[in-house]
Amino acid sequence: MSVMFGTTCFAIFGRPQPLWRTAQTALLAAMLAAAGTSAAQDFRDRPELAALKAELIAESGYDAAALDDVFSRVKRLERVIGYMDAPIRTPAPWHVYWPRHIGGDRLQRGGDFMRTNRAAFENAERAWGVPAPVIAAIIGVETVYGRLTGNFRAIDALATLAFDYPRRADFFRNELKELLLLAREQKRSPLEFMGSFAGAMGWPQFMPGSYRKWAVDFDNDQKIDLWNSPADIIGSVASFLAGHGWQRGEPVMLPIAKPSPEIIATFDGGLAPRKALKDYVAAGVTITARDRDVTLPNDDAQVGLISLDRADGSDEYWLVFENFYVITRYNRSRMYASSVWSLAYALNGALKR
Repeated sequence: MSVMFGTTCFAIFGRPQPLWRTAQTALLAAMLAAAGTSAAQDFRDRPELAALKAELIAESGYDAAALDDVFSRVKRLERVIGYMDAPIRTPAPWHVYWPRHIGGDRLQRGGDFMRTNRAAFENAERAWGVPAPVIAAIIGVETVYGRLTGNFRAIDALATLAFDYPRRADFFRNELKELLLLAREQKRSPLEFMGSFAGAMGWPQFMPGSYRKWAVDFDNDQKIDLWNSPADIIGSVASFLAGHGWQRGEPVMLPIAKPSPEIIATFDGGLAPRKALKDYVAAGVTITARDRDVTLPNDDAQVGLISLDRADGSDEYWLVFENFYVITRYNRSRMYASSVWSLAYALNGALKR
């Protein structure tokens, strides 16, 4: 609050401010307001947006006025482009990578989450065959059980990437369409959905297309909520994994003795080609540890080998099964899938103690 006397503006709760500075402040505020308006209209006259709207109207019967209203408020986010174009760093070695992804309080939070929602986990495992610790580990690695779900408006991020990121424009354009359809199905404004800088949403970090295809109303409240419904979150992760080929009762990965130099020579980026299980066994691959309840698939099942580097400079080797590759549908990285399995294994052990 302030009052003016002559050429000086006196702030009641501060020092006197010259009138020219007050005018300068007002001008700056007006400029910022105008910039905000301009940013909100970044896409309004773009032909790419016109084409997208025409598709939504023709293919899905989307209301034209509703689309105009939404996109009058969509903002271009330059920092999203910056995040996508960040220099690719040399991947961290496994012994550095896994503590970052499963360390901290993830084990404690994961155990608490599993105990609190035991019935939902048991129901999901019965329905889709995905073990509870694997479901919980995915959620833990993705968002630390809801701690890090993203603070970007999904529509801003997706529009920016759809219209101003040519390298993956087709993918993000489709996800932008999926978000608009999802919002209509859920009777929500497309402006409400929050997520990562790439548009991934909720505790499981589903892209809009995955949300529409795999997310489920597992608490039977007639809506799907991946932010506030533990049952929906749990069921949706299980649904996603099962939909991508999860094999009920089969392992994810098992440790093996160091394979022959001939097999090691076939590794590329820590991953050896997939072959029939019987072929690797015939080549001398030996499993060194296995839980009693693990059932190996048939001899013709396609399996692979991975290597993970230890802190002492040596490598550990693993036989990986179809369920390992299913986990990579979340993130196509052997270290991601291995970290999910490491956390799942730790959660399983903690719950049994």
